[in-house]
Amino acid sequence: DDREIIVSASVGIAVERRSNIERAETILRAADVAMYRAKGKGKGRFEFFEQGMHLEAIERLDLKTDLQVALERGQFELNYQPVVDLVDEKVRGVEALIRWNHPTRGYVMPDRFIQLAEQTGLIVPLGRWVLTEACRQVMRWRQEHPEHAPRSVAVNLSVRQLHDPKLLEDVADALSASGLEPEALVLEITESMLIEETARGSRALEKLKAKKVQLAID
Repeated sequence: DDREIIVSASVGIAVERRSNIERAETILRAADVAMYRAKGKGKGRFEFFEQGMHLEAIERLDLKTDLQVALERGQFELNYQPVVDLVDEKVRGVEALIRWNHPTRGYVMPDRFIQLAEQTGLIVPLGRWVLTEACRQVMRWRQEHPEHAPRSVAVNLSVRQLHDPKLLEDVADALSASGLEPEALVLEITESMLIEETARGSRALEKLKAKKVQLAID
């Protein structure tokens, strides 16, 4: 249609060693693993297959399965990083940080599972739980320690959540169930999310702002 299209490619390369003749499907599988490594490193590049990549792929598959089970069995928990006023040294707010308390792996840090949750779509129900639990915890602190409880709680918002049509409903439900006022909830988005912003995401941010939920750039 007289339009110029520019396409990039992520390439995985597997080299057949003559001393170790491989079956075609094995080579293709190796190239596929290398291709996903190329995508994971930023796309538009190539990677050669290495044996360690196969082990990483197996580990990734196991982690994905465990991630689904963890949601069902409540293995996630929140840590809270305080936001402190440097003048009077009082806690003004907190930021909710998710941790995975795996029964055999121990504590799994977010850098190992958040991207996987994002890619599989599990970040949406996981983010919904974080929202609900963070709001409830702040209200529990207010009831138990009214003079020292944080005024606000910050929760990270993922790209998938921002584009999820039920995001506003999830936020409203979390606030309603806990009794937390909208002004006390801070949703943090990354700079890269703003750069890649879509019309749907912009509308969602505008509606959240209209409901007096605070927005911040992480």
